This record gives sequence, C-alpha cells and structure tokens, in this order.
Amino acid sequence: MDVSRRYFVGGAVAMVAGASASGVIAKPDNKIVWPNTTTPSEPAAPAVPAAPKLAERPPLLQAALAALDKHGSRVGNRQRIGVVDFTEHSSQKRFQIVDVAHGAILGSYLVAHGRGSDPRHTGWVERLSNRPGSNASCPGSFVIASRYYGKHGVSRRLMGLDPENNLALERAIVIHGASYVDRSLISAQGQIGRSLGCFAVAENEIAEVISELGEGCLLYASEARA
Repeated sequence: MDVSRRYFVGGAVAMVAGASASGVIAKPDNKIVWPNTTTPSEPAAPAVPAAPKLAERPPLLQAALAALDKHGSRVGNRQRIGVVDFTEHSSQKRFQIVDVAHGAILGSYLVAHGRGSDPRHTGWVERLSNRPGSNASCPGSFVIASRYYGKHGVSRRLMGLDPENNLALERAIVIHGASYVDRSLISAQGQIGRSLGCFAVAENEIAEVISELGEGCLLYASEARA
C-alpha cells in the first residue's frame, strides 16, 4: 500500500502541532469548491470545514507533529517534514515529504533501510539500532543538516535528536542516492536493496528530495513492528 494513501489521503493536515489550524485544507490534487452565491451583490461567505481534531489525524502524522513541537527549538524550518514508516515493506513508497501548513504531500519515495535491520533481506525491518558498526537504521527525530558531495554524490547530513538516534552524525547516517533503490529491483527480487543504515533513495530522485527537505527541517522515522 502506498504510504501516502494510507496516512494522508482522506485527512487534513493541521498547522504545526500545538498551533491552531486556520484556513481550509484540501486533499492532495483536489480543489475546494465553494458554494454558489445566492446574492450577486453580496456573495455568501465560503463554508469552512472544521479543523481536524487530533484524534482524526493518522497516528504516524500525530507522532511526527508531536516530535516537531518537542524539538521546536532545534528545528529551524517548520514548514515541511519528512516521514518514514519503517513498519512498511521496502517495496512501498514509505518516505513522504509533507507541506505542514497546506496539508499537501510534496513527494512519495522508496527508501532503503540498513542491512543490520534486515539481515535476511526480506524487505522488512526486524530491528533498529543506534550502535556504531551495526549497519542498522535508527528511528526517531532527526534535523536535516548540511548538504555535501560525497561518495554517493549529493547528500544531506542528519543530526539525531533522540536517545535512540543521537549517534547518527557520528555514524554518518545521511540521506543519499543509491543504485540499489530502484523499481526494477522490486520486479526482480521483491524488494529494493539495503543501505548501511542511511536513508537511501533513488539516484534520479535524490536532488528533488534534498531540495524539498531542506536544512533545518525535521525528518521523523517510525519504529518497526514489535
């Protein structure tokens, strides 16, 4: 299942957690239709649907917005967030970039997890780790750091904000492009390849990802299934 449909389609995204929602938010790619005016000289005010209650937001989005509030002093750009669902199979587009203010999904992407998180290469995350040398992915909140050019080309560093990922910078856990993140591999082997713990995306999408999710934004990665 496409993560974008599972988590965001059919529900509105409110303003940053803790702030009051204002304005009207439509589902991605849909337009809001205002009612016809009955008096041409005095148009009727448009109907504004109530802001979504916290309980109506998808759980993963609730967690990401709560993390945005929790780490607000360290997150310089609150307009967009990246959300990765490690409970989904690697054949799914489980990496979303969301425009928080407007409730729009800016992109949905395949993303690899670490070899240490999936030792049998099934496409499912079995474990997460913050330990150096584990080659595993780690969950929690990250702030997007500087852009650089390394062995995988253009990439972005990540700084872990939680105890379960606070060694991300030391471990060189970054966002980068990789040839093993490709739809053709899903057809051939049922899943994409694995990283050494980094958030690896398709090589033809890395420029878009690091442009949309700029320095100072939050990246939130969910826990794997228990």
